[in-house]
Amino acid sequence: MFTVATVNVNGIRAAAKKGMVDWLTTVDADVVLLQEVRAEDHQIPSIIREAGQWHWQVAPSQTAKGRAGVGILTRNADSEARIGFGSEEFDVAGRYMEIDLPSVTIGSLYLPSGETDTPRQDEKYRFLEQFGEYVESRRREMEAEGRHFLIGGDWNIAHTQADLKNWKGNKKSSGFLPEERAWLDRLFDERGFVDVVRRLHPDVEGPYSWWSYRGRAFDNDTGWRIDYHAVDQALAKQAVTAWVDRAPSHDTRWSDHAPVLVSYDL
Repeated sequence: MFTVATVNVNGIRAAAKKGMVDWLTTVDADVVLLQEVRAEDHQIPSIIREAGQWHWQVAPSQTAKGRAGVGILTRNADSEARIGFGSEEFDVAGRYMEIDLPSVTIGSLYLPSGETDTPRQDEKYRFLEQFGEYVESRRREMEAEGRHFLIGGDWNIAHTQADLKNWKGNKKSSGFLPEERAWLDRLFDERGFVDVVRRLHPDVEGPYSWWSYRGRAFDNDTGWRIDYHAVDQALAKQAVTAWVDRAPSHDTRWSDHAPVLVSYDL
């Protein structure tokens, strides 16, 4: 099995103090994708960098220090990551990086969260337009080369009503707007990608991967499913199992997101 994990860490330095070290030491994965690292490479605490014998590659934001940032952790140092997707605006914003492994190219994505009727939402739409064109072209390249393509990360969009608990109260919220959901429709219906977790869990609400720290959202499982593995059709057929590594209790969480893992029979 080839297992990939993706998780928004909500600040790597904070996560290092809350339990992520133990998780990195024990997780049975071949690749770990990180989002919202919020640190330069030299700012990552040694206690977490040395956990689990991982090779780290990080793309911090150059435009908003201490914000955003993505990373890819692998078991060896043979492959050099590429940062960005050819966008003058976003390649320096710590939003995307990818790496080539022997049979699969893997990307770590932190899509902008947006905010309804603000410039932040306009930024999100610009990102969606540019990134959508990139991944469609990139997937075709991978297919022509006989390679798989996997993008894991925090997509900051709940695709359907099954992907968030309180969908009725969030119809006008960024992350569940019709335009955002339509973009995912196109990704999965026209651009050749598969939401592999949903394919393996077709008839359930969730499984959620993000819960607000406010109130009792985690205890009541009032969550959002916004952390996806989007993969090409051929790789989707090789996905065997998918799960959310949900903390046992609110006080044992080391992020407001939980890791999402998928095992592939490669």
